Amino acid sequence: MVTKIAPVFTSTQLPSATTVVVVGGGIVGLTAALTLAERNIPVVVLEKGRIAGEQSSRNLGWVRKTSRHAEDIPLAQAADGLWAAMAARVGRDVGYRQAGILFLARNAGQMAMHENWLKSVSSLKLDSCMLTPAQIARSVPGGKANWLGGIYTASDGRAEPSLAASAIANAAVAKGVVILENCAVRALSQAGGKISGVVTEKGEIRCEQVLLAGGQWSRRLLGNQGVSLPTLPLVCSVLRTTPMDGPTDIAVGAPDFSFRKHIDGGFIITQRGALDACLTVDHLLLGRRYLPQLRTQRDFLRISLGKAFVKDLALPRRWSKTGPSPFERVRTLDPDVNHGLNQEAMNNLRAAWPVFEQAEIAEAWAGTIDVTPDSNPVIGPVAKIPGLTIATGFSGHGFGTSPAGGQLAADIVSGFRPIIDPAPYRFERF
Repeated sequence: MVTKIAPVFTSTQLPSATTVVVVGGGIVGLTAALTLAERNIPVVVLEKGRIAGEQSSRNLGWVRKTSRHAEDIPLAQAADGLWAAMAARVGRDVGYRQAGILFLARNAGQMAMHENWLKSVSSLKLDSCMLTPAQIARSVPGGKANWLGGIYTASDGRAEPSLAASAIANAAVAKGVVILENCAVRALSQAGGKISGVVTEKGEIRCEQVLLAGGQWSRRLLGNQGVSLPTLPLVCSVLRTTPMDGPTDIAVGAPDFSFRKHIDGGFIITQRGALDACLTVDHLLLGRRYLPQLRTQRDFLRISLGKAFVKDLALPRRWSKTGPSPFERVRTLDPDVNHGLNQEAMNNLRAAWPVFEQAEIAEAWAGTIDVTPDSNPVIGPVAKIPGLTIATGFSGHGFGTSPAGGQLAADIVSGFRPIIDPAPYRFERF
């Protein structure tokens, strides 16, 4: 199903020129656009479908530092402060709550993973700590499972995907940003060896800079420009319950389920131990780059070959700027929900916390995550195309770090001092 988000007031007329064009109306691109507008830089956001129609509204809403790569934590730390100030910044509640996140362990191997991560980030002064079974029972009462322990970060939290992106978009519009939905970008224009504009299905718009924040679609657009970006898709299925009494406001991640409180009083639940890997042509083209990930995470992947492969094969990888692009054929990537995985999550959760026996499912959906070989995003310029910056490949972490990721992209585009060191995210590392 297509998730519901708060309405966004968008334009219908393509301007002839602007300073920066943002390709992609997800939360990272929208945050970048808002940041640029706050600096009085003219911006136009072009979205092939609807604002935040894909993963920006389909994710779990977690805002976390726990279990991130050490080099990625400064971005998450910067995002914490930006999330805390977001409601005041955009004039609307985005559902941000700093309620903490707890990851649980059933066995010694899982405990060792958490302990090793905590040691690896000891220099970063996080508030993460290991919890005993008794501490877990006090933090999340009513449980029946035998947990060996867990790791808890009180400063982690959550926000609401159904609220945040549209609130940021409307704030950007109020600052002068022009947003067009159903306006696919077909190609990037260059003159004098640098970006000069973008060609859309509604015509061409001249600009000085382009920020590509197209999520899973970024690889295909760049490929048509002769630039190879390594990202592969994974699909996460999610469900939301109706409002109910639950055990805690803390978001809880177990090896085979997770849950967190929704703003309406229900819970967002997923099978944390499994993602669908629906094979596409890109898996064949890029698979070797992902072998290290596959060796360590094979048990988490439900690999299948089916209609996703056929649909992907039918989309062109090369096209003319005068003809329809793949982005006009697929306005919104809306993968099928794996109800079996959702049922696994519910069964595992109910065995651990019987209070969820009373849970009633309000809705279910699925979203596509764009994953890089090292699970870190790409945020930086593309040397081959001067004037082009990309912010994509967030590997399932994009919503949580989006305020800082979008600002970092805006810093790079506008020449401001970066909010954090951008070196870990440079495109050239691939």
